[in-house]
Amino acid sequence: MNGPHPHGPHPHGPHPHGPHPHDLRRLAGPVSRRGFLGLSLAAASAAMLAACTSPSPSAATRVLSSDDAVRAAEAARPSSGRAIAARLDPAPLTATLDGKPVQTWGYNGAVNGPLLRGSVGDRLEVALANGLPEPTVVHWHGLALANDQDGVEMLTQKEIAAGGSFGYGFRLAHPGTYWYHSHVELQRERGLYGPLIVDDPSEAKDWDHEWVILLDDWMDGVTGTPEDVLNELSQGMGGMMGGQPGGQGGGRYTGMGAVSDYLGGDAGDVRYPLHLFNGRTPSDPDTLRAKAGNRVRLRIINAAGDTAYRVGAPGVKLTVTHTDGFPVERTEADAVVLGMGERIDALLTVPEGWTPLMARPEGKTGLALGQISTGTGKEPIPAALPSRLTGTVVDGGQLAAAPGVRLARRVADRTHTVRLTGSMMAYDWGLNGRRFDMANPYEGALEVRQGERVRIDFVNESMMWHPMHLHGHTFQVGDAGARKDTVIVRPGQTVSVLFDADNPGQWLYHCHNAYHAARGMMGVLSYVR
Repeated sequence: MNGPHPHGPHPHGPHPHGPHPHDLRRLAGPVSRRGFLGLSLAAASAAMLAACTSPSPSAATRVLSSDDAVRAAEAARPSSGRAIAARLDPAPLTATLDGKPVQTWGYNGAVNGPLLRGSVGDRLEVALANGLPEPTVVHWHGLALANDQDGVEMLTQKEIAAGGSFGYGFRLAHPGTYWYHSHVELQRERGLYGPLIVDDPSEAKDWDHEWVILLDDWMDGVTGTPEDVLNELSQGMGGMMGGQPGGQGGGRYTGMGAVSDYLGGDAGDVRYPLHLFNGRTPSDPDTLRAKAGNRVRLRIINAAGDTAYRVGAPGVKLTVTHTDGFPVERTEADAVVLGMGERIDALLTVPEGWTPLMARPEGKTGLALGQISTGTGKEPIPAALPSRLTGTVVDGGQLAAAPGVRLARRVADRTHTVRLTGSMMAYDWGLNGRRFDMANPYEGALEVRQGERVRIDFVNESMMWHPMHLHGHTFQVGDAGARKDTVIVRPGQTVSVLFDADNPGQWLYHCHNAYHAARGMMGVLSYVR
């Protein structure tokens, strides 16, 4: 189910059925960030008020984030009685990347936000003071938490105005590797993200060192801004062909030559000058000191906007232990692939000397690099490292859940089919032929009721792969696949996921390609009564 498309890579081209008629009215061209954000937030405010007073299209009563059922679900989560306090201060900053000053945004004065950490049952309390020139929110990616803390502007909370503040507070229900990031338009494409680790005090520790790794594709302040990219993409890729053989044309920020057989064709369409490993480039790599024979637990997070990463250390096996926070049946691999939003935990046994941990952008050029050193040998030169990581390569969607976290066998009470639609030519991404409209967020919503076993069939009718992410829940891929919140869906592929509707509220689901989401590939999973 999770292999490359059977007919090989697809050429670029419009969806066979063309743009949905409803979409044609929305392809007017580029918009300014301020204009788009103002319109979307104003429309969202109206929609949120209307949702409280108007009947939904199905005449069902929606369980909103302020509902007693949301508070009851939060109260039922494990509690240790401890509180963990943290602070996030999003603001403009000057970072040094590849030896050059870069103007961007970040949390607490850095490109990577601070590591937030607690144990299962702890209450995480985060005070946020917004130093940005526009509104923001924080989404806690992968966590099952109270719906009013999920950080989706106008769907679960009001946006935090420039100069404003907000206090997030919720219990940490499940152990694992998670992360947090802004959920306002393209703010994540700057440095507004960071790692979040939930420890299990009962877990047997079979490693000597832990390495939390954030990978990111970067262009902000180097070649342009995320808004520049979105404006160019919004014109459609069809006008960028340039008549060149093989469709290798492109614009200033985007191109059409990135191809990955592993991902089923088009690997991505944004060109990035830099790829970061914990906020560093290969000219100044993050380095872990260890002894030969030590075991390192890698906690790898893909925070990128348009790039999957293939991660491995040449000649060194990885033992994959978790994906998206949940344990899997342990699998040996030479490299792992992570789509945007995915996480993988793996164990690596350190050899003598220097070990380059490479993250190659799948189907693109470039390198994100970290190193492990035992204090002997010669430090590797980045330019001399292999251009490809080969051998046994896996992604989280191909793994099996560990027996202890598999869902109990049960017939699905409700099944939803979600067609992933749109084309690169018009850049008109959507779900079931509909582009998300914050002025009418519940149009086409997937309705569920608390207590149901739900099945979603993601059917990719487009010629591009999509990492599909569901807020507030962890699903199981198929009958015994990995427990995940983000899964790769290749062109022409159907991926079926199962979950129990045990976290009431209104939850976003979307492609975690930042530009696909910005152009409409989003929807709402709506709890109703």
